[in-house]
Amino acid sequence: MPITEKLESQIEAARAGRITLALRTVAETEQMAPETVRRQVADGRVVIPWNPAHAPAKPTGIGRALRTKVNANLGNSALSSGVEDELAKLETALRYGADTVMDLSTGPEADRIRERILERSPVPVGTVPIYQAMDLVADVADLDADRLFDVVEFQARQGVDYMTIHAGFRAAHAPLAQDRKLGIVSRGGAILAAWMKYHGRENPFYEQFDRLLEICAEHDVTLSLGDGLRPGCLADASDAAQFAELETLGELVSRCRAAGVQAMVEGPGHVPMNQIEMNMRRERERCDDAPFYVLGPVVTDCAPGYDHITSAIGGALAAMHGAAMLCYVTPKEHLGLPNATDVRVGVVAARIAAHAADVARGRPGARNRDDAISEARRAFDWERQFTLALDPDHARVVRAEALRESRAEKGDAAPSDSTACDERYCTMCGPKFCAMRIGQALREP
Repeated sequence: MPITEKLESQIEAARAGRITLALRTVAETEQMAPETVRRQVADGRVVIPWNPAHAPAKPTGIGRALRTKVNANLGNSALSSGVEDELAKLETALRYGADTVMDLSTGPEADRIRERILERSPVPVGTVPIYQAMDLVADVADLDADRLFDVVEFQARQGVDYMTIHAGFRAAHAPLAQDRKLGIVSRGGAILAAWMKYHGRENPFYEQFDRLLEICAEHDVTLSLGDGLRPGCLADASDAAQFAELETLGELVSRCRAAGVQAMVEGPGHVPMNQIEMNMRRERERCDDAPFYVLGPVVTDCAPGYDHITSAIGGALAAMHGAAMLCYVTPKEHLGLPNATDVRVGVVAARIAAHAADVARGRPGARNRDDAISEARRAFDWERQFTLALDPDHARVVRAEALRESRAEKGDAAPSDSTACDERYCTMCGPKFCAMRIGQALREP
């Protein structure tokens, strides 16, 4: 469904300069014609979150036609972390390639953490405003619609580029989740379910969606339409509750486009591998190809401590079948609040998934890095391999460790911290059994 004339006029008139810059930057990054990107944005199939109050230095395009993006969730909890810890996580996420970050902080330091992240982040920043709204009251019974919208407006003025709002979770959907194995696992979804039950009313974000659109249109906030009924285990995947909410999200996408508000759709969650393609296709059909932003998906429930791997498997499949952005999952998923090391591992795992999918989909230039590192391997150019790696630091550490172990076994007196990148073999095969060394000799005249 083409976006309305209202947004076209915004793009081509009042905000033309800023939008043109964003479109040009995204087009250069994606190796696409600016007009192609502009048309995708105009049709609502690509979003570029960019609140003028923040104005990210690195505009990011999110959409199925573009390179797969990776989001890193940051934020403290009521039990752990603070401002400096979260800024360290931000630095780590950016260093290892996060395209956007979300601040999910709660508690008395939440405003300060969000403010500092906005100051330091060159990439779009997202939030879930209902978390801060809950911080302001003693109980969900004390939460009213005005407070919810006040928080949304406050964060929009602060510069938040995109917001997760669970506006598609309607009162009629809640009974569909009663027989689930894990019920409602979304924090925002659970809060709204409790609110609707206590007050006996419809979801205020759905009921007053036009009010939400007015705020977002004024501040150029992109809506990330949240999945309050996403499945939290394989047993609950692709059920009636999840898909009932998805139908409503499709309705809300149309309303966003009519109001000149950019919108993407959030998705599952825990999904077995054989259901991922169907989930991606169903969102594309129901939501008119609005960018799909998925958590993982996590493809098995029994690997706590390794869910960066379970989600990378699902993320690669999801992106190959059309997901536009992957929300990273760290090794701490289901276990605790991630630290900076967990953030690094989570970002790299999600980037591996995103990159693998981009190669499979033939995104422009996606395989360049793979071809270059293959040439470096053939030439035994270790430093070039490290530079091209998705995590150069880890590659260097692993190589140095292998050399130290090999030297220790041989009684070599070389310094223990030596990386000695000139060896034309790795320690797995050694010089005698190295296939590439043998192959090079075969090519010699």
